[in-house]
Amino acid sequence: MKLLTEDATLVCAHELGLVGIVPTQSFVTVNGRRLLVETNPEQRPIVGCPNAGPAIKPCTSTLAVKHGYSSWIRIGGKRVCLDSVTGLTDGTPPGTVLYKVRQPGQHFVEER
Repeated sequence: MKLLTEDATLVCAHELGLVGIVPTQSFVTVNGRRLLVETNPEQRPIVGCPNAGPAIKPCTSTLAVKHGYSSWIRIGGKRVCLDSVTGLTDGTPPGTVLYKVRQPGQHFVEER
């Protein structure tokens, strides 16, 4: 599993909705780019989700991460984000639309 950097691309399941990521730590970097840690992918805005229509709400925000935090690596006590990060969005139907990692932002460092 690759570690996520601030250059990672996360999208909603509709593929066009991009998650706005903001890293919260600056202690550890890969190729000069900050690694993402626990809660960085949560409660983040999603822009560009095409899932819209009458009684259909597009994905506009990420919810809690369900899977994808490292069990082994922590920075400042927070688990590092892996390229397996996934969780639900606030899109419709409620409780069914996931967000995921399209690109981890680096190809050098991974957890094994």
